[in-house]
Amino acid sequence: MKNISLLGSTGSIGRNVLEVIRQFPGRFRIVGLAAGTNGRLLREQIEAFNPEKVSINDAKLAGELAQSLPPGWTEKIHTGTAGNVAVATLPGADTVVSAIVGGAGLTPTMAAIEAGKNIALANKETLVMAGHLIMTAAKRCQVTLLPIDSEHSAIAQALEAGKKADVSKLILTASGGPFRNLAERKLWSVTPEQALAHPNWEMGKKISVDSATLMNKGLEVIEARWLFDIGVENIEVLIHPQSIVHSMVEYVDGSVVAQLGVPDMRIPIAYALSYPERLRMNLPRLNLAQSSDLSFSRPDFEKFPALKLAYQVCKRGGSLPAVLNAANEVAVEAFLVGSIRFPEIALVVAETVNRLPREEAASLNAILDADLAARMQAASIIEALQIQTRQRLGKDILSPDLPPGQTTLTI
Repeated sequence: MKNISLLGSTGSIGRNVLEVIRQFPGRFRIVGLAAGTNGRLLREQIEAFNPEKVSINDAKLAGELAQSLPPGWTEKIHTGTAGNVAVATLPGADTVVSAIVGGAGLTPTMAAIEAGKNIALANKETLVMAGHLIMTAAKRCQVTLLPIDSEHSAIAQALEAGKKADVSKLILTASGGPFRNLAERKLWSVTPEQALAHPNWEMGKKISVDSATLMNKGLEVIEARWLFDIGVENIEVLIHPQSIVHSMVEYVDGSVVAQLGVPDMRIPIAYALSYPERLRMNLPRLNLAQSSDLSFSRPDFEKFPALKLAYQVCKRGGSLPAVLNAANEVAVEAFLVGSIRFPEIALVVAETVNRLPREEAASLNAILDADLAARMQAASIIEALQIQTRQRLGKDILSPDLPPGQTTLTI
């Protein structure tokens, strides 16, 4: 029996993790759950899995949750970052599934590693922000870190076919998102609803928008650089609209080993939870005879500059990946509430990276400081965009047909 603490239990990945665990009650037991703000769903999860400890975003939500549960639960409910850390470091947990979205996942994931817990990682931002620190800590604490992202899971499986020294490059595949065939000038008029309509995967809002901008793939490039200890120049991204080939490894002899499967997150989740074994999943099987032609193409870095920016930031290193990630989180949220337009997400991130200096990422505190500075800077840039929007509304400069590359911010 493997005891699991699940961080991000009410999100898309968290719900899929619990679906897998429901299928194998004799192999896995939930001992801890950490959620954001969805108290109703967390209560249902508590009733279904009876964990030892849970966490929710704040004290008000914790009070409401306690009132909805039987007596005796108050002392088991924790809040905020401290609550996430408490769930991540539960003495009885063998494995911690890190599925909190965004930079909020870094601190509890590091705490879990320091506590000697094996990690099933769905929170790519942890390695984006603090890859060197995380991998060093995992080695020092002798814990296993297995990826849940379908692309990184595919690479981990493909690496089983050869020696690390014989790897030539890693090839991450991307669906291209909902706008891969949309004219560049039309990107200025896309809505949040359109950006959330991913063609192949069911994901949370933030990840869906990241997929539409290709920032998600940029973050995955940085994650792969640390997870597989390979130079960013040896990581390639290809657009693969069918989402059947989840990623590939090219070896020095020219062999390319790929992992294929239906686009269902329960497959990489089950692999991470059961490794080195495989679970017999009750899921649809990939039928290649009925699959459409599999196509691959290079991404358009000009149309989707977020991916190019991620490569540049990965090469520069230091605190800049944390800056990139934080600015992107702020910009995506601004887009979702209608404060900026879709192409301005990358603009805000790029301008934030340009304005902040590269610092050494020598400690967790230094990274968190860079994260905070980037959030403040990104918010300031978004405010400037909003001011200029209000000033120019009467001049018809901000029409949906704004020429590609023209921004609303004077830089």
